[in-house]
Amino acid sequence: MTAVDSRTLPIGAAFDRMPFTRRHVLIALALFIAFVIESWEQLALVYVSGGLGASFGIDETGIGIALSAVALGMIPGVLVWGPVADRVGRKPTAFWSLPAYGVIAFASAFSPNLPVLVALRVASGLALAGVYTITFPYFLELLPTKHRGRAAVYLSIGWPIGMLAAIGASVTLGELGWHVVVIASAAAGLWAFAIRAWVPESPYWLAARGRQEEARAVLRELRSPDAEARFTVVSERVGRPLDLFHGPLARVTVVMLALNFFFNWGYWGLQTWLPTLLQSKGLTLSASLGFAALSALMMIPGYVSASLLTGRFGRKKVFLVYVVAAALGGLLFATATTMPALYLGNFVLSFFSLGAWGVWNTWNGELYPTHLRGTGYSWATAAQLVATTVAPSAVGALLAHATGFTPTMLVINAFMVATALLAVPLPETEGRELE
Repeated sequence: MTAVDSRTLPIGAAFDRMPFTRRHVLIALALFIAFVIESWEQLALVYVSGGLGASFGIDETGIGIALSAVALGMIPGVLVWGPVADRVGRKPTAFWSLPAYGVIAFASAFSPNLPVLVALRVASGLALAGVYTITFPYFLELLPTKHRGRAAVYLSIGWPIGMLAAIGASVTLGELGWHVVVIASAAAGLWAFAIRAWVPESPYWLAARGRQEEARAVLRELRSPDAEARFTVVSERVGRPLDLFHGPLARVTVVMLALNFFFNWGYWGLQTWLPTLLQSKGLTLSASLGFAALSALMMIPGYVSASLLTGRFGRKKVFLVYVVAAALGGLLFATATTMPALYLGNFVLSFFSLGAWGVWNTWNGELYPTHLRGTGYSWATAAQLVATTVAPSAVGALLAHATGFTPTMLVINAFMVATALLAVPLPETEGRELE
């Protein structure tokens, strides 16, 4: 066994001189596909919701409840899985949640009625919450410091890829029924075996649990020049949820929770009902799906541009500029009177809002020390999921009461403005070692 270096370093320092290697590319691929699966699951039924309504004889409000069921199950799920990830590790959390999700999602495809479908989708959300919670913290804890921001933003591109996959499944499988789309989603649970094979446990977590030699072994795999040192950590005690509200972290936590809720409400309020909103402007269902696909494509350069800028200007500046620009695009989309203006407004909204999400997924995971990172990210995810659960039903209620396209969009857009205001007091984390 390799002799331990006499130096003592904070665990984050082992990532300062680390190169970005082929092993990091393989890790990125495994977790990228996991994020694609997360996006796919939350969006797959959106684009076949008409068939869902016809199958069970329900209106927009009932469809909204069915669409929100996965997010509803994920709310308690993430609050359980986050502390589990801090206690038992990132890798087992990511692995075990995916197959469990696949089995339950498969069963939901054979639901005889709406209550059974909703119950099983809630249960599948409970299972999926594990990998959903830990994907970004896990990835951040395996990346070299100087590449952390850029690479993590690129991981976020899995979201529009999942969205495009969901649209593609709707086009190719939708005529076979929503059941077939759900079965295709369930098969994605097998990707857990790729994660187990390609992604090592986090050295941050291993060091925090006192498993120094295992942390050094992973750091050797990742080619860290400092792999043989002895590592110090902020705390070897497993964090508790109440620790998020003690001392300086309390203010960060309150702002972070509010920002996650408002940001996700603005996003999901639009995405869940985008096909219906577009049809109210005169587009056919197929044209609406094409519009959504083009919007997803516009998200990708939004992510790429944010990735290139965050290392130069920092998380906060890029995030604020992108959210404000997204709100302006949303205003144009809400007030558009011509089809070109409708397309332009939504493309600006898609480009900047998803670029901002890429930065936020990274920034959010850097706000807490290792012993609280899983727990902190789980609370952030819970706040997002509360919004994901509330927004479809709230927007569905607005549409059911004939509020109209423009007022509905302006309500959605107001949440984007609130997001920008909430980001102002949060600390910059660009270039900082993770604790």
